[in-house]
Amino acid sequence: MRYAISSPNVGDPAWLVDLAIETERAGWDAFFLWDHLHLVRALALDVFDPWVILGAAARETERIRLGTMITPVPRRRPWKLAKEIVTLDHLSGGRVVVGVGLGEPAADEFGSFGESIDPRERAVLLDEGLALLEGFLRGEPVRHDGDAFSVDAHLKPASVQQPRPPIWVAGKWPNRKPLERAARYEGVMPISSEGGADPAGGAPRGGRSDATGGAVRRGGVGRPGCSLERVRGCGRDLDRRVGLARR
Repeated sequence: MRYAISSPNVGDPAWLVDLAIETERAGWDAFFLWDHLHLVRALALDVFDPWVILGAAARETERIRLGTMITPVPRRRPWKLAKEIVTLDHLSGGRVVVGVGLGEPAADEFGSFGESIDPRERAVLLDEGLALLEGFLRGEPVRHDGDAFSVDAHLKPASVQQPRPPIWVAGKWPNRKPLERAARYEGVMPISSEGGADPAGGAPRGGRSDATGGAVRRGGVGRPGCSLERVRGCGRDLDRRVGLARR
C-alpha cells in the first residue's frame, strides 16, 4: 500500500510547490493537485494552474508520483492536455499519474463559461478525449473522426513511461458507467455525492493508493466530511499535519 497527499489548487503557488517537497521529505509516495478554475465561485478563492505548479514540483523532487486529482477532460483540448502530461512526465523522469473525470461543480466549472453542464454530454467528450490521449501519450500517429473532434496528427515525443502514464478515472458510487470506464484503465478515484472527493473513499485529503496505478483506498489526511464548502478549513488542517510530519 502506498500513500498520497492531494491538495486543492488554491492559495500561494510557491507554497504548493513547497508542500510537494515536504510531501516527499515526510515519506509520502505521491502528491496530487485538484484541477479547478473557480473551485467554488462563491468562495472567491485564488485558483492556480495545477500543471504549472506540478512542473515546478517535478524539478524539486526525485521520488514521489505527481498528478492531478482530477483534470476535467471535457473542458480541455486533448492534444494540448497530452502535451502538458508528456512534458510533466519528462520533467519528472516518468512519475506522472493522470487523473481524469467529468469535472465538478458543473455550474461553476462549465456553466460559467457557456459550456454544457449536462453530464451525458460531458461523458461523450471525456470518452472521446481519452481515446485521443491514448495515441498522443504513446507518440503514435492519431487519425480520428468523432462526434466532437476530427484529428489527423502525430505528436512527439512520447511519454517517458511506456506505453503511457497510468490513468485513474473519477467515479461516484453507485453510478456504474464511470466505474466501468475506470475498469478500462489503471485506477479509480472515488468521488462523493457532494462533488468533492469521498472522505471515506481515499481522496483527495491524502490517502492510501497504489501510486503506480490502482484504486484509491480508504485513509485520509483531512477531517472526515471536509467538503468543498469547507476547503479553507481543509487547507489549514493539511498545513498543520504536514507541519507535524516535518517535525
